[in-house]
Amino acid sequence: MSLKDRINDDMKAAMRARETERLGTIRLLLAAIKQREVDERIVLDDAAITAVIDKMIKQRKDSISQFEAAGRTDLVAKESAELTILSAYMPEQLSEAEIAAEVQAAVAQTGAAGPQDMGKVMGVLKPKLAGRADMTAVSGLVKAALAK
Repeated sequence: MSLKDRINDDMKAAMRARETERLGTIRLLLAAIKQREVDERIVLDDAAITAVIDKMIKQRKDSISQFEAAGRTDLVAKESAELTILSAYMPEQLSEAEIAAEVQAAVAQTGAAGPQDMGKVMGVLKPKLAGRADMTAVSGLVKAALAK
């Protein structure tokens, strides 16, 4: 079953169970997927849908930090609930050790010698780790590995 089919099935289940918050979040996700499909005139595969979900998760995390700074606990709770629902559609996250191993393998594979080769290493890592690791943290690990 594709990720899009799973999301559609979850939407139907949320309708039947009358889970309004969950239904609203899933509809937002489907709207974002449909918007990208229409804009680019393609049918998104699971990897592209994961990228859409990842973008929405980043937006929610940013909103949460902004709302916390403004003292809006009601909106923090709403965004946190959406974040939880969206996170359920992401692939299992890699551990720190697994990410570090991937970084070391990519550095060895590309023959990177210093910080100027960071783009090469990230180019190898991004397709492997997209959706399974926070790319900002991966970037920090690559920078540290290349600084040695």
